[in-house]
Amino acid sequence: MDRYRLTLAIGARTIMRGWWPDLPTAERKYLRWIGERGSVNGARVTLADEAADGRVLKSWPPD
Repeated sequence: MDRYRLTLAIGARTIMRGWWPDLPTAERKYLRWIGERGSVNGARVTLADEAADGRVLKSWPPD
């Protein structure tokens, strides 16, 4: 089972999701998604831990 989930949303719409088994890989992807798609108006990227009931570890842009 892949533990870490990334979600890219624009406004209220989910555009992409991805899952990875280890945190270092998920964190690299998180930064990559921000770099590739962060300039889109309304974009939000979240990294969540599925083993912790979906607890959000990181979110961009910061609140």
